[in-house]
Amino acid sequence: MNGVDWKNKNNLSLLADYYEFTMANGYFENGLEDKIAYFDMYFRNIPDEGGYAIMAGVEQVIDYMENLCFSEKDIEYFRSKNIFNEKFLDFLKNFEFSCDVWAIPEGTPIFPQEPLIIVRGPVIQAQLVETMILLTINHQSLIATKANRIVRAAKGRTVMEFGSRRAQGSEAAILGARAAYIGGCIGTANTLVDREFGIPALGTMAHSWVQLFDSELDAFNAYARVYPDNCTLLVDTYDVLKQGVPNAIKCFNETILPLGFRPKGIRIDSGDLAYLSKEARKMLDEAGFPDCKITLSSGLDEYIIEALLNQGAQVDSFGVGERLITAMSNPVFGGVYKLTAVEEKGVMIPKIKLSENVGKITTPGFKQVYRLFDRSTNKAIADVVTLYDEVIDDTKPYEIFHPLYTWKRKRVSNFYAKKLLVKIFDKGKRVYDSPNIHELQEYCKEQVDTLWVEVRRFDRPHEYFVDLSYDLWSIKDKLLKEHR
Repeated sequence: MNGVDWKNKNNLSLLADYYEFTMANGYFENGLEDKIAYFDMYFRNIPDEGGYAIMAGVEQVIDYMENLCFSEKDIEYFRSKNIFNEKFLDFLKNFEFSCDVWAIPEGTPIFPQEPLIIVRGPVIQAQLVETMILLTINHQSLIATKANRIVRAAKGRTVMEFGSRRAQGSEAAILGARAAYIGGCIGTANTLVDREFGIPALGTMAHSWVQLFDSELDAFNAYARVYPDNCTLLVDTYDVLKQGVPNAIKCFNETILPLGFRPKGIRIDSGDLAYLSKEARKMLDEAGFPDCKITLSSGLDEYIIEALLNQGAQVDSFGVGERLITAMSNPVFGGVYKLTAVEEKGVMIPKIKLSENVGKITTPGFKQVYRLFDRSTNKAIADVVTLYDEVIDDTKPYEIFHPLYTWKRKRVSNFYAKKLLVKIFDKGKRVYDSPNIHELQEYCKEQVDTLWVEVRRFDRPHEYFVDLSYDLWSIKDKLLKEHR
């Protein structure tokens, strides 16, 4: 996307938790502003108890980091708090981002406890980007994951994102639509997203169009005369089977066919969608319109779509709104941003956070993530989190083991290993070209297809393995024993 003119042009550098600035000032006061630190952004639980999530939001993180600066207004705000050192304020005034950043590309299936983004650089800088990394990746990954679930439930039928009016604010509507497209939706009702990202804007009519005319048939004919080559009629304003579909058929015969076109479809937005779609299909076929598509909408999600198809619903596409754009069934992604290492005289020193909650214990060190694929099937076997400079030799067998229940082991052979984390900033300079949005969608589809069906199922999916290399596990185990 070029520019950020869909925003209100506010500088987002202050969109950060206040403690990020108080800690940054404290680092400055203690002479630690140049100390090199490593932070990992990762998540702990997959939404909806699913088998995997989808990475999204990297392009917006890049945009934020490239434009990170502090205005005079920002400096005056901090000065008014009467707690910030003037030298620190001068530092902010002349701020230049200089961190190294790695990320897993958008559209990649991701799993808990593996780093999605790594930031290495002066601690004062690495700390300040925490909130924007989290809110961006958490939001878009959540919506991309939900969209992918819904698209899979549709079993090859197209899914349109219709949720703008129910999103939690304008930016959630815009970036949520972007994420939904990465997850597999064919388009959006959001016009601005079409202009900014090139994601197709889709839509027909509302019930208000039908109500505005003296009769439903008049409304259909009026619309058909304007859009004869792309006419989809909303048939549930009054009575789907007694009025809506019969009037649509009359419109097709009286207006669309004489103009030399075929009808595009009908949309049903209320009632018993399975029953109505089956009856409507019969009526359309008998009237000579077997090519007329049926779209269903109204409070849909993956479970409702799955149930509709199990009931034999006759449907070609789905319009999904609030339950997608808000991820209503599980609206928190839960990503976190944790310090994992510092440097002392150029040597990386791993750091760990302990907790009585095992899931909150961090994995120390500077890391890379490998995905292991079966050479014969190209299916993903497991992810292995390693030290950054480790190399997994895929020319010989490799043993993986559960990082908690270490007796659970598997020897993997005939596989190939792929690094997932790619560098996007080198000393503050962007070194990564983002794929376009259509390439991201295709990449996402390809990568999801590498997962076994057992991992992709909705109910009690098979747990995908995310293991630690022996060297990384040894460092974690050593630190756990030291701090115990």
